Amino acid sequence: MWEYTDRVKDHFLNPRNVGTLEDADGVGEVGSLACGDALTLYIKVDGDVITDAKFQTFGCASAIASSSALTELLIGKTVAEAEKITNKDIAEYLGGLPREKMHCSVMGQEALEQAIRNMRGEAPTKQEHTHEGTLICECFGVFDEEILRAIKENDLRTVEDVTNFTKAGGGCGKCVDDLERLLKEARGEGVCQTPSEGPAHPAQGMTNIQRMHLIESVIDNEIRPMLQADGGDIRLVDIDRQTVVVKFIGMCSNCPSSHLTLQNVIEAKLKEKVDPEIRVREG
Repeated sequence: MWEYTDRVKDHFLNPRNVGTLEDADGVGEVGSLACGDALTLYIKVDGDVITDAKFQTFGCASAIASSSALTELLIGKTVAEAEKITNKDIAEYLGGLPREKMHCSVMGQEALEQAIRNMRGEAPTKQEHTHEGTLICECFGVFDEEILRAIKENDLRTVEDVTNFTKAGGGCGKCVDDLERLLKEARGEGVCQTPSEGPAHPAQGMTNIQRMHLIESVIDNEIRPMLQADGGDIRLVDIDRQTVVVKFIGMCSNCPSSHLTLQNVIEAKLKEKVDPEIRVREG
C-alpha cells in the first residue's frame, strides 16, 4: 500500500543493533502493544560518547527500519549531538518515509529523548510515568502536548497530518474535533472550547488515512480473533474508498461457506463499526 525506499527495506529486512543492553546507561520506552507500536531503546555511554545502542520494537516495517536507523545514527555521537537528532533526521537517513508512517520516526525521537533523560536520572525506565497534559486520543494514548509539539516541529496543517505523525485520530475518530482545536491553537487562532456531538457513524468526517486505520483496527481486534478461533484467518489486501478487499487464510481459505463469512461476519462488522456503505470482496 505504500512505497518504501531501498534503505527502508534494507533496515527492515536486515535491522541493525537488535537486542538489549543489560548494563545500559539509559533506557527509553515509548508506545504500547495495545496501540500497535512499541519501542525500547538502550544506550551505553562512555564519558560523553554513545558507544552502543540497541533496540527492541513491535510494529510495522517502518517502525523496525526507523528504530534500526536511529541506533546507527546514535553510535559514536556525543550525548549533546544525539539530543539534536529529530524524527526528520531519522526519516532522511532512510531516504524518506511514507507520510502515513512518519509516526514511526517520531516514536524513535521520543524514545531517544526518554533514554537520555533516564540516563540523567530525570525519567523512569518504564513508560508508566505520569504524563503531563490532557489525554486526547484514547485509542492510541496520545496527549495534547505530544500533538502540539508534532504540529509545531513538523509544520502540520491538517488532521490527517496529525494522524500520520502521531497516530492520534486514527482509531474511533472521536478526537477529531480536539485535533482541529489543537491545530488552531498551534496557529494562534481562536477556537470554541465546546466539543461538538459525535458523528452519526464512526467514519463520518474521517480522512482516508483515518478510515484505513479504523478498518485495520476492526479487522485486527474484532474480526480476526473470531476467525482464528476456528482455525482460520484473514489478510487485508486493499482499501479503495468504500470497497475493502480481503483474502482468507488457513481453514477459511477452503471453507465452502466462506462467502457467507464474508458477508455476514466481515462486511456486517465493518458496516457496524466503520461505515454502513462499506462493501467487502475477496481478492
